[in-house]
Amino acid sequence: MRVVIAGGHGKIALLLQRHLVGRGDTAVGLIRNPEQAATLRAAGATPIVCDLEHTEVAQLAPHLDGADAVIFAAGAGPGSGAARKDTVDRGAAALLADAATRAGVHRYLLVSSMGVDNPPAPGTDDVWAAYLRAKRAAEDDLRGRDLAWTVLRPGRLTDDPPTGRVTLTPHAGRGAISRTDVAHVLAALLDEPRTAGATLELVDGPTPIADAVRAAAT
Repeated sequence: MRVVIAGGHGKIALLLQRHLVGRGDTAVGLIRNPEQAATLRAAGATPIVCDLEHTEVAQLAPHLDGADAVIFAAGAGPGSGAARKDTVDRGAAALLADAATRAGVHRYLLVSSMGVDNPPAPGTDDVWAAYLRAKRAAEDDLRGRDLAWTVLRPGRLTDDPPTGRVTLTPHAGRGAISRTDVAHVLAALLDEPRTAGATLELVDGPTPIADAVRAAAT
């Protein structure tokens, strides 16, 4: 399987690339900064420098040729303002979907966030509110496309060792999840096409990942 991951230098993306390569898949990471390429190569992935905030569909689509799936794991990151939450967390996700459609890649996984179903509460930090709105807009955009999409909403992310056991349901409730377990769930979702059309929340839990993904299949 050839998988192209937007946000290839992110923590979850790097863990996912190592996992995919370790099981025999080909991982391609889209990165903005060419200085990050060596880190991706060390993970076994193929880096492609492509700034999703400053490119067009026609330039991005050829990078997806031959892919079996794309994963949007990008984000504007800490320290970015509200404007970049929109251009990256929403705009770049839509751009990747446009490019996937043009390249004939049907499978699309979107890493989103819990808390996007309701409008930000009064008094919410402006940047955090912009982030939640951008993630919700990215989800809504994806649901309107003719793609085999799955939305994954992890809980509070940690760098704890993985447990391999999770709760993966449309309404998992508040909780934490290790980034490594998120990466392993993403890989398992790629293997289960019946999760297309599902929006799933993910936190620590009692169920082995393979069983949780199988149960979440629609």
